[in-house]
Amino acid sequence: MFNRFLNHLEEWLISSFMAAATLVAFAAVVMRYTTGGGISWAQELTIYLFIWMAKFGAAYGVRTGIHIGVDFVVNAANPPIRRILIITAMSLGVTFTGVIAFFGARWVIFIYGTGQVSPDLEWPMWIIYLAIPLGSGLMCYRFIQAMILFLKTGLLHSHTQGMAGAAQEEKEALP
Repeated sequence: MFNRFLNHLEEWLISSFMAAATLVAFAAVVMRYTTGGGISWAQELTIYLFIWMAKFGAAYGVRTGIHIGVDFVVNAANPPIRRILIITAMSLGVTFTGVIAFFGARWVIFIYGTGQVSPDLEWPMWIIYLAIPLGSGLMCYRFIQAMILFLKTGLLHSHTQGMAGAAQEEKEALP
């Protein structure tokens, strides 16, 4: 139940951030060419929205198995070595994203204490930087999910249906 809610929230956030960034950029261009003026904060907001979208999109990529990877060595290895390489890679993913989430949270706390605000929007910067620990924490969680699934079933990702509606399933279970 929790994972299902989290999946939908993740997809909704990614879609919303992407749509909002597109609309803000479009409105800014229309304003610039029709009135000669622009929306002073549009570029800043668009950048922040794309940062948030990318952080949550990376977690979505881990969940659905669509991350780009160089798997030539893994595919060339015999099954026992392949299993070790996959577990090692996932463990490194968990470690890296966990460390980024931890230090990102420390950074957010530090920035909160400084009272910094963004230049154009004048939003508290700690809210903007919150994308780092939240996105990396979710990505760490997705790596843990993927590793548990692999250890139990040999599948690299479960049968999922993402935003594009394309169902993906690992065809060959690894030993």
